[in-house]
Amino acid sequence: MSTVFVPGGAGYVGAILIPKLLARGHHVRVFDTYAYGQPFAPFTGAAGLTEIVGDVRDRELVTRSLEGCDAVIHLACISNDPSFELDPAYGKSVNFDCFAPLVTAAKRAGVRRFVYASSSSVYGLSDEPHVREDHPLLPLTDYSKYKMLCEPIILAEQSTDFTTVVIRPATVCGYSPRMRFDLSVNILTNHAVNRRKILVFGGVQTRPNIHIGDITDLYVDLLDERADLIAGQTFNAGFQNRSIGEIAEIVRSVVIAEFPAGAPIEIETQPTDDLRSYHVNSDKIARVLGFRPRHTLEDAVRDLCRAFRAGRFPNSLDDRRYFNVKLMKETALA
Repeated sequence: MSTVFVPGGAGYVGAILIPKLLARGHHVRVFDTYAYGQPFAPFTGAAGLTEIVGDVRDRELVTRSLEGCDAVIHLACISNDPSFELDPAYGKSVNFDCFAPLVTAAKRAGVRRFVYASSSSVYGLSDEPHVREDHPLLPLTDYSKYKMLCEPIILAEQSTDFTTVVIRPATVCGYSPRMRFDLSVNILTNHAVNRRKILVFGGVQTRPNIHIGDITDLYVDLLDERADLIAGQTFNAGFQNRSIGEIAEIVRSVVIAEFPAGAPIEIETQPTDDLRSYHVNSDKIARVLGFRPRHTLEDAVRDLCRAFRAGRFPNSLDDRRYFNVKLMKETALA
């Protein structure tokens, strides 16, 4: 049993991760602004769960909150390119400027393991058939650049009593209580279900994907991994590398099967300036840690369809709570 500090723990991934940590027997301290709502209502008051409303840039509060913690799973960030570009100074202050102070505070507090969630977007544009961890990093956006720049900060602190590991997740997909409909698979599924039309920008760009159930399983498992296997290491964490056009076809097929009485689903393709395209190879994490995802893109779409059928996403096309950039615009989070 350990006490795990999770900055950004009330977000899309955290909403699935936190219950898994509790089920594994960990004490969890969620540290988040809760700007997108409360995803842990069923667990409020649960033994082992502490929720701290705070800004990751508040060094004093972060330092106090780290006292007595054994591990950190760092999820906090302004997530996705449009949200970051809305206010670049704010994005940098959250994603980069406060990162080194948090790492220092964690080490001083006696934290023994630090998991940093980077991003596979650090690779940018690559024609390589298999982008491995040693591939040159060529981020195309500030969001990706600051994800990249945080990696050497945490890896430089690796020591015998402070195990550090960087994970570069593929684009996450699937159902979460803190739902996001600004991620590729989730966007296309939302539109297929509710508009019976899928709008594809570009279509030929290849993107790696990973089911939210798999990435959260990985984060939980990393707390128990042998230190010598992960210390100072960087791992890709992806599964299916598919073009945006292929993803659209998968979504259409699954949604038609889940909602057979609906109208035909049209796929419309438009040009785009978003050139990010890369084929992430995750052989290293399978070889070293034995981690192999168990869920597919089809599983993610089916999970979302079931949630739609259960009425869990009212006004899913327009409600700001499902779209990071919309909420930022309307609430001036900075």
